[in-house]
Amino acid sequence: MTRPIPDKAEIALEYPDKLYIGTFERTARFDAHLDEAGISLSLHRTGDADVRKTVRMHIHYGLFAEILRDLAKTVSALPPADEAHREALHDAALEFVCALNSKTVVSS
Repeated sequence: MTRPIPDKAEIALEYPDKLYIGTFERTARFDAHLDEAGISLSLHRTGDADVRKTVRMHIHYGLFAEILRDLAKTVSALPPADEAHREALHDAALEFVCALNSKTVVSS
């Protein structure tokens, strides 16, 4: 189930001879879920053919765990005064941990 993007995402895909850049803002939608092998993330921008785009990523659990560890090591780069983003990240991480510790399925 897709939901509106609450902030913004920027995607860059680099090849030796090409560069693709896309932004996904509040008018776009996203879907994120776990499956049997890892994390699935899709970003969708709807509209006319010239602006419509979709990005899909699948990241296996081991890599996702390493990404979370690396993010934890660099969280000091987030300014202490940026309370709104710190709080949003904290609350989402806490919800994720609680869901991992729960034996029941939680749905939004």
